Amino acid sequence: MRRAALLLFAALWAMPAAAREVVDASAPKGLAVTLYRDPNRGEGQAMNRDWPQGFAMISETRQVTLPPGESTIRFEGVAEGMVAVTAIVTGLPGGTIEKNRNADLLSPGALVDGTLGNRVTITRTNPATGEARSESAIVRTRADGGLVLQTGQGFEAVRCSGLPEKLTFDRVPAGLSAQPVFTVDTRSPAGGTYAVTLTYLAWGFDWQAHYVATVDEGSRGDVMRLRLMSWLTLLNDNGQSFPDAELMAVAGRLNVTSDYRSLADPPDAKALSLVCYPIGRTADGSPVEAMLPPPPPPPPTPPMAERGIVVTAQRLELKTMDSAAPMVAVQEELGDLKLYRVPEHVTVAAKGLKQVAFLDKDAVRGKLVYQADCNWWNTTDEPAPAQMRFETVNDARHGLGAALPMGGITFFEPSSRGDLFVGEQQLRDYAQGQNVEVALGDSAQVFVRCSQVGGGDPDKGGGEMKATLINANPHQVTLRLKLGSPLQWRLPGLSGSRVKDGEAVYEVTIPANGKRELAWGVHQANTAE
Repeated sequence: MRRAALLLFAALWAMPAAAREVVDASAPKGLAVTLYRDPNRGEGQAMNRDWPQGFAMISETRQVTLPPGESTIRFEGVAEGMVAVTAIVTGLPGGTIEKNRNADLLSPGALVDGTLGNRVTITRTNPATGEARSESAIVRTRADGGLVLQTGQGFEAVRCSGLPEKLTFDRVPAGLSAQPVFTVDTRSPAGGTYAVTLTYLAWGFDWQAHYVATVDEGSRGDVMRLRLMSWLTLLNDNGQSFPDAELMAVAGRLNVTSDYRSLADPPDAKALSLVCYPIGRTADGSPVEAMLPPPPPPPPTPPMAERGIVVTAQRLELKTMDSAAPMVAVQEELGDLKLYRVPEHVTVAAKGLKQVAFLDKDAVRGKLVYQADCNWWNTTDEPAPAQMRFETVNDARHGLGAALPMGGITFFEPSSRGDLFVGEQQLRDYAQGQNVEVALGDSAQVFVRCSQVGGGDPDKGGGEMKATLINANPHQVTLRLKLGSPLQWRLPGLSGSRVKDGEAVYEVTIPANGKRELAWGVHQANTAE
């Protein structure tokens, strides 16, 4: 009896494990894409459209019907930049046993390798008569060393007969797909149909903001009013589109230590290598190419939408249905970060850009300030132009009060011939409540000449500075002089100076079409009065 039990145990041990049934999940029935900027992109750096270094969190809801027992679920069409180690599948009754990322895509090389030792059909066309003849053949080599077939006439390499040839495969080898595939092994005691959610990070995305500021015609003097509008430019460099997706973008700098590019390990589409010895004399070259029909014309240029800018808009709820307004993203809090949620579902196209409006403020109030460096080591023989700066506060009282992600900002000013370009600068990240300052370039109307006078020395009893300020505008302006670090200099004679950004500054008003002169002493901070 004991021996029979041992034999039964040995027989059960030797029995092969039941193969898992492969089940295909449905196409995504719900998509959410959250974009994160390249964490290593600094202020003033534009995103790399050819090699984006940001990433996205993608969440897909799919339906799957499981048989009783163990099965393998195939999620076809995931992003090629998928970081498989971050993938989480929820909604499975039996949980996850094992996760895998399929490495091979359907390609000529993979098709040949998967058919090694199996039959295919080769068809040759006589270019003189146009007659096509087909016969069965067996693939005898892999795709990387030339393709050799065994036919009724023996062994021969493809493309060596001198005739136009094509191969026909009866089936696609198991495990190959035209789109990247992620698989999950699971166990369901009873089976059934379930809605499951696949969430993962993917590399090859990025986004950036750009602001357009149009100065209001009612601006006078150093008081400036403007309309500020901004667009999020979203980039997807993956070969997969995400149609009808809930779209979000996260602003702020993340502490990312993982190299998502190396972890993504995109699937490989193997090439097919065709090797053939020339026919005839090597001095004459091979006649194979001459006998082939001319190549087909190149495909038409893809439409601009493939890697162009897609502007998403929605219709206004007005009687005039021809007018449209940009769809504006809504700001939400995400810890110390800011999240912008697009209110409607949009398509994040493969290899494409999309623009979505996220800010539209029509009454931003600030002031135009002219600024110049004027210290002991920064003097000029001739008047030099002052720098123009727009300054405001990011709060509701000044018409803002929203987080401003870093990006470019372009200023336009109205004229009798329409809006004219004034300047373009880079904007860093600004939180609510912070002072916002944007340099606009050099002025053509306000000039400053700084000079040393009296021959003194700050190290030996003190020196003296003089500034001549010129305003050619028909209105008064405010000029800010930057006078150096208060830790290095004492400036007797300039009462009312203050410290800004670690530097002593003094603001003065220059009348319209006028000038002013200022004089003050300069002493080393560590010397006595």
